[in-house]
Amino acid sequence: MDRTAQLTDRPAKHEIAYDPPAAPPPEATGTAVATASLHVRAAEVLEANWTGGSTVPSRNLYPHQWSWDSAFIAIGSRHLSPLRAQTELETLLAAQWADGRVPHIVFNPSVPLDAYFPSPDFWRSATAGRAAGAPRTVQTSGIVQPPVHALAAWLVHRADPGLSLARGFLARVYPRLAAWHRYLLHRRDLGGGGLASVVHPWEQGMDNSPCWDAPLARVTPAPARSFRRADLDHGAADDRPTDLDYGRYVRLAADYRDAGYADGEAEFAVEDPAFNALLIVSELALARIAEELGATGSARRTRAERLTAALVARLWDEESGMFLCRDLRGDTSPTAPGTPARRDPCDPGPRDGPGGPDTGLREPGAVPGAVPGDGTRRRGAATGRRPRPATPGLIPERGVSGLVPLVVPGLPRDIVDALVRTLRGPHFSVGDRTRLAPSYDLLGEAFDPHRYWRGPAWFNTSWLLERGLRTHGERERADALREAVLDLAGSTGFAEYVDPYTGEACGATGFGWTAALALDLLHRRPAPHEPQELGKSPQNGAPPTDTAPFDRSDRGGDRG
Repeated sequence: MDRTAQLTDRPAKHEIAYDPPAAPPPEATGTAVATASLHVRAAEVLEANWTGGSTVPSRNLYPHQWSWDSAFIAIGSRHLSPLRAQTELETLLAAQWADGRVPHIVFNPSVPLDAYFPSPDFWRSATAGRAAGAPRTVQTSGIVQPPVHALAAWLVHRADPGLSLARGFLARVYPRLAAWHRYLLHRRDLGGGGLASVVHPWEQGMDNSPCWDAPLARVTPAPARSFRRADLDHGAADDRPTDLDYGRYVRLAADYRDAGYADGEAEFAVEDPAFNALLIVSELALARIAEELGATGSARRTRAERLTAALVARLWDEESGMFLCRDLRGDTSPTAPGTPARRDPCDPGPRDGPGGPDTGLREPGAVPGAVPGDGTRRRGAATGRRPRPATPGLIPERGVSGLVPLVVPGLPRDIVDALVRTLRGPHFSVGDRTRLAPSYDLLGEAFDPHRYWRGPAWFNTSWLLERGLRTHGERERADALREAVLDLAGSTGFAEYVDPYTGEACGATGFGWTAALALDLLHRRPAPHEPQELGKSPQNGAPPTDTAPFDRSDRGGDRG
């Protein structure tokens, strides 16, 4: 029996924590056959991308271990092999720096240097990162990615608690995860308001989002002759970030490296809603892990409450009905008239105008006014105006990052309702013109349905939104999004991302987190108990434990 067959044939011996419960299992024979086929094909992708200690996102395009990819992959692979899922996270955390940061890439020494740029000789982690405690036995990058890891660790543990206990999995990863969160909460609170900041677009994970155009416009790009892009050897140029984007990415990374990876002086510093929402959810997961180890989780739950309050105070924008990014290095010009909404007392004052600085950037291949599906590259319709944030410093661009906080269980109900309206409204149109959430405003001037994070729909963000909808009791909408993820993942060969209108595959196929998250949704079963009162939150009187997204996850279906 080959390895894929062994993984897919494994009998169910342990309960799996599904959080929160999803759609019921398929009843019709044809649907059951399709489900089994999708399971096998997803398992084949993960097996093909497995390197022996971790899983690459894509064999050709991304031939190393990526941080948040590995967290998502572990969440899916726990349904095939809890041991492999544990190993995935352990391999990543073994490359953690002494200051607590978890690097966004752990390099495979057997992969040629020219297979990916920036390569280990660019980052020079062992030397440039010496003061920050970079490991000497493994080469890594020096920046980070969103903190999904504690959530992944908790779900992986619940997939097979007996194995986890026997291996001491939680006891070994907990100190590393705690150090990781400590780094973000202390070293990366660059705005002084309690939220973590990213110092490079790659850290937030949505590399070329239009949300970064204004902050990036201040960065002098590295000369094109100073680097060679390996990504264009494996992907269409029209689907990838532009050379100008890359020049700015390289400049920011090189400056950070040359400063010894010290935090605080970065030219690019942004508070991002998705990054901080995932930190909140992972802080709640750490609380559950602490309790599993016999400690108390109350301090972490309190911290999650404080982070939620800071997220709302600093990044919520009433007019746009969603969260926006905050540019900490913007100018001091006044914003649009109006009284600041939920003004943060830690906010030092106005930083950026309502429209942001004009970058002068225009994406190649974009045809104004083109109709989706007519063979042209559509940009945002002229009628889609940018939001005019009432709170100074917010970047007036609608990205999917601003919807991801739906995954936070303690959000006030009025904000949850507004996010759901925005998700279904004309700017994202999920359930109407699109099946998966586009990465950027359909009506935005910079919208491009194929160019990476400037419009295409990604499977990991839709997985997070499905989870958020279900957490807040929006079951029918969550079911529809789940069905769309499974359908498009299977029909596109587990594509990296898709055209949000047509579902056309873009980027790499056989993509790791697409296969893994399809597996996770495929194996969800309804909980045998009634849904909780999810409208309550710490802000309006319910205890934090009533709203934690993990309380509903300890009982679930089998591995399938």
